[in-house]
Amino acid sequence: MKEIISTEESPAAIGPYSQAVKHGDMLFTSGQIPLDPASGEVVDGDITVQTTRVLDNLVAVLKAGGASVDSVIKTTCFLDDMADFAAFNAVYAKYFTGEAPARSCVAVDRLPKDVLVEVESIAIVE
Repeated sequence: MKEIISTEESPAAIGPYSQAVKHGDMLFTSGQIPLDPASGEVVDGDITVQTTRVLDNLVAVLKAGGASVDSVIKTTCFLDDMADFAAFNAVYAKYFTGEAPARSCVAVDRLPKDVLVEVESIAIVE
């Protein structure tokens, strides 16, 4: 049976999807973008600021689902511009400090609300 995960510590879904879905001991998060959870607005700032907000949102969803960054086994990262990869990676490395999960990182033509970054994950519930 699947369980829908939702938390006010991360922005509400802006479409027909859930923040995360738990099935057994697996947690699948939707892509997190740099929205402020309180206002629902995109945070102002460069890739460093936006990546920090994205990963803070992701951490909140993981926690709500009974997981953590340490239990993430795969992330998929979407960048608006691959020129931002080094700065994105520097912030990402501050969150994933232990054994790093598998990861794909791709540049895309456009992201929701014209943000610079989006990250989704698959984790094992702790």
